Amino acid sequence: MNITETIAKELTPGNNLPSFKAGDNITVYYTIKEGDKQRTQFFKGDVIQRKGSGATETFTIRKISHSIGVERIFPINTPLIEKIEVNKKGKVRRARIYYLRELTGKKARIREAR
Repeated sequence: MNITETIAKELTPGNNLPSFKAGDNITVYYTIKEGDKQRTQFFKGDVIQRKGSGATETFTIRKISHSIGVERIFPINTPLIEKIEVNKKGKVRRARIYYLRELTGKKARIREAR
């Protein structure tokens, strides 16, 4: 491990987030600041990918809202994420499941891991 990775590891706050991977259905509760007010909003969908490592790690969530696909990218180490709930563990054979973007209806479902 080089010195930049060591310093980045010390500076990132330790989040107590659950373990999840591509194919899992999760709910992310995050804080939105509007002027001097703030509120909590949630985004529920399937994890398409996890990318990066250490302080620069991100994950992408996809959901269907009013028959339109919506994707959102969250950094893992942001203080705006309050909590993450894993709703279902999915069974997929890829680390990045971009093929869901072209699928609709029942074909876009992910089987649940038992």
